Amino acid sequence: MITTDAIRPFLATTLEQTDFSGLGKKYTGKVRDVYAQPAKKRAILIATDRQSAFDLNWCSIPLKGQVLNQISAWWFDIAKTVMPTHVLSVPDENAMVVKELKIFPIEIVVRAYLTGSTGTSAWVNYSKGVRDFCGNKLPDGMIKNQKFKETIITPTTKGEHDELIDAAGIIARKLTTKEQWAAITDRALALFKRGQEVAAKRGLILVDTKYEMGVDENGQITIGDEVHTPDSSRYWVASSYESRMASGQEPESLDKEFFRLWLREQGFDYGKPQPSITDEVRLMLAKKYIDLYEKITGSAFILPPDPNVAGRIEKNLGEYKV
Repeated sequence: MITTDAIRPFLATTLEQTDFSGLGKKYTGKVRDVYAQPAKKRAILIATDRQSAFDLNWCSIPLKGQVLNQISAWWFDIAKTVMPTHVLSVPDENAMVVKELKIFPIEIVVRAYLTGSTGTSAWVNYSKGVRDFCGNKLPDGMIKNQKFKETIITPTTKGEHDELIDAAGIIARKLTTKEQWAAITDRALALFKRGQEVAAKRGLILVDTKYEMGVDENGQITIGDEVHTPDSSRYWVASSYESRMASGQEPESLDKEFFRLWLREQGFDYGKPQPSITDEVRLMLAKKYIDLYEKITGSAFILPPDPNVAGRIEKNLGEYKV
């Protein structure tokens, strides 16, 4: 078990951004730096240590990029038994080479529990009286963190701020065709079910997740971005879920929901001054990410022997320069 003291030296060497020459045109996302290589019909995704929440970037978390990339690579290996994936190779702990996709402009959010703290979350909307949630009819009388009778899909549009939408809206706005949306929902539910099965064997509950899908050069619907990482998914510890529910406590989580709740406790709200993020909070988040990696994969997380992560990545991506 890796301790916070073992992580502490990496506070000063977090990977906040990259600037590699020869890898293609760079696009900066919330967490990943993307180097596009259209002539090769591929891109390079580099997971940085940037921490986002509520559509804002807050700080950097030691080793987070490595955790995200390695968890996602592990899940993609499982996902390929359910549907095609965009992964071509994983040449570095923080990097993934992927095939070029035409990504649908929607996030496919799959939920098994009534929870969340963001404006598009199930619980926040339910607590405001919403009962028709993205086309899903929700019954009265549910409580926070309760399991839905059936898993639901609650898509959002992709943009600076996510917007809830239903199947009819997606098709009306031509974000996908009717046939594509049917295939997307079928594969999303199958992939989520597989994720729940794997998580359950590790003593975890896969609560909800978001997927991004697109079509490859042959028009085949393919899963892209990331799969079942603690940034895109919510995980609870199964053994304590019932007892914490009974006592009115929040479930024991291993994902960035801890950070969202911490921000709310510090008084965060849009338009108000942002809370400062202490090194101890950064270390706590880092340990949660690493613990989740080890619980999910069943493998020990390996600390980098060299703190120069950027240098290692650039060396390992040398053969992918264009």
